Amino acid sequence: MSREERGELLVGLDIGTTKICAVVAEAIGRQIKIIGMGRAPSVGLRRGVVVNIESTVDSIRKAVEEAEQMADCEIGSVYVGIAGSHIKGFNSHGLIPIRSGEIRQDDIDRVVDAARAVPVPPDQEIIHVLPQEFIVDGQPDIQDPIGMTGVRLEADVHIVTGLVTAVHNIVKCCNRAGLNVADVVLEPLASAEAVLTREEMELGVGLLDIGGGTSDLAVFAGGTIKHTFVLGLGGHNLTNDLSVGLRTPLKEAERLKEEYGCALASLIDKDQIIEVPSVGGRKSRRLSRRVMGEILEPRVEEMLTLVNQELVDSRYKELVNAGLVLTGGTALLEHIEELAEQIFDLPVRTGYPANVEGLEEIIDSPQWATAVGLLVYGSRHDPATGFGARSGRMFSRLGSRMRDWFNKWI
Repeated sequence: MSREERGELLVGLDIGTTKICAVVAEAIGRQIKIIGMGRAPSVGLRRGVVVNIESTVDSIRKAVEEAEQMADCEIGSVYVGIAGSHIKGFNSHGLIPIRSGEIRQDDIDRVVDAARAVPVPPDQEIIHVLPQEFIVDGQPDIQDPIGMTGVRLEADVHIVTGLVTAVHNIVKCCNRAGLNVADVVLEPLASAEAVLTREEMELGVGLLDIGGGTSDLAVFAGGTIKHTFVLGLGGHNLTNDLSVGLRTPLKEAERLKEEYGCALASLIDKDQIIEVPSVGGRKSRRLSRRVMGEILEPRVEEMLTLVNQELVDSRYKELVNAGLVLTGGTALLEHIEELAEQIFDLPVRTGYPANVEGLEEIIDSPQWATAVGLLVYGSRHDPATGFGARSGRMFSRLGSRMRDWFNKWI
């Protein structure tokens, strides 16, 4: 098949604390086929925030060039994920009178604008305004009020904000790597597009995306998002604990975590021995694998306990009827599902990218969930207008993005 006969090309760019991933796909209608991938170590970010522009730009270039070679294409525009402890989420409410007696699209736009008209700190920027439900003359739980008759329209929305400098530095890095940013998407929202089912979102589900620097929670119920939360702990904390506890270089600690990591030490055979490289040219040592588990388990337990406490404190845990879905690279840690079930007292599963075709290496791993989710997001939203670091067009995109999210769930 010639390039001209192929479908629309979409690119998801996951800029993480430990690695940067680029995934290229062809989209023909609702069918998405992954045709290229690239990744590079991330050395210019800390907890999702750019701390070194040049290093981040170099890593983006390497990941994108690798994806371009595999997909045999040139990448000019990307959907970018954003995360980090600077991300905040809260719910808001808006109310307007209905002018003509029948609700129209401009009434939807006005009531959502009214809901987002809340004070936001000057260092924060609105990234998403996500409609949850509409209320017509006191009647709640309405997802599509267009055409209905009424005199008063209300809306509940979830607003996501991020640090202005953090958002613009992500866009700036992409621009300097020669890429136009079609949109910036909160990473747990993107991951949800890839790993959650419609039934889970309707019944109520929590998505916990454990990345390198942060663990990002999103709660869905009734087909809409209800709550978001970012915990400033992630897989890199596990790697660092292993590096210190085993007195081994960070690179070797990461490898040991991926090959032998386990979240429940009691389930590891105490006679299983692993070889641990030492630092400073010293000889490698042979240790019981259970020692690794005894280092990892308390940190994983701490992370999951803090997320569970957030669910309880926010009062959204009672909505999570379908249980919890774990994704991100740390979701591959052996027996983490069992530990999570003990802490959350909920059914837990690992979320793998679904409803896409192509490279098995991506489909078979939760660590690609965000990048694949960005592709799915891009296939459902209008990519015609991008924005750059100096264009300041983010706010102008919010109106169409609100309608996109609203239309998706009705």
